[in-house]
Amino acid sequence: MQITDLSEKYHQDYFCCLESWSDEMKEAGDHKETWYQKMKDKGLGVKIAIENDEAVGMIQYLPAEHSIIDGHNIYFIICIWVHGYKKKGVGNHQRKGIGKALLQAAEEDVRSRNADGIAAWGLKLPIWMKASWFRKQGYKKVDKNGMALLMFKPFKDDAVPPKWIKQKKKPAKTPGKVDVTVFNNGWCPAQNLIYERAKKAANEIGNEVEFKVFDTSDRYILEEWGISDDLFIDGKKVRNGPPPSYEKIERKIAKRVKRL
Repeated sequence: MQITDLSEKYHQDYFCCLESWSDEMKEAGDHKETWYQKMKDKGLGVKIAIENDEAVGMIQYLPAEHSIIDGHNIYFIICIWVHGYKKKGVGNHQRKGIGKALLQAAEEDVRSRNADGIAAWGLKLPIWMKASWFRKQGYKKVDKNGMALLMFKPFKDDAVPPKWIKQKKKPAKTPGKVDVTVFNNGWCPAQNLIYERAKKAANEIGNEVEFKVFDTSDRYILEEWGISDDLFIDGKKVRNGPPPSYEKIERKIAKRVKRL
């Protein structure tokens, strides 16, 4: 196993988060590739774990000013993922130290850029991007936003800990319409999938629905709302983990339409 920078050979693996076998990833569209093209010259770093010439793990990180946190001269890890499906794709490669190797490679890269530190988001629940795992790698909690903890490892004594950008407002209701509002950053195929499903459902239901999209890869929009990736129906947030099915989103919209 080796850790390398992202090369064109592995672009498609990266754009679908190593799940090219997944029909859901195809449904998520090309938003991640578009996001990558926008961010690749803004400090985005991507490392890929390669085993037997196949991509089995990845990590992506970028300067705080282009991420979903507030921070100065630090980097933010937006995702670290080692393929873990036993009977799909390249198989299960978790619990082999690949995640730790990816994290160390990213930290070394960020140190070489003379950054003050590196941050990551971690969940309280032991499912994915676990805060407890980052804690074992020397990260400490510096902020929280619901179930998401902001973990930080300083590289310098005077490093200033980052903070979450938190929600400032929610979408307003349009009289006589059902509002379907999507905030989408582009970096995560799971969130891109929600966007595509919500757009399809809103378009199929018809004129009673007002569909709005906010591209939060635009820092101004992100800071205005304090929302990165979310779906709202009539101002009410729809739970997005795991991504709700098209049928579930369509039912929620149709239910609101009946109440008009």
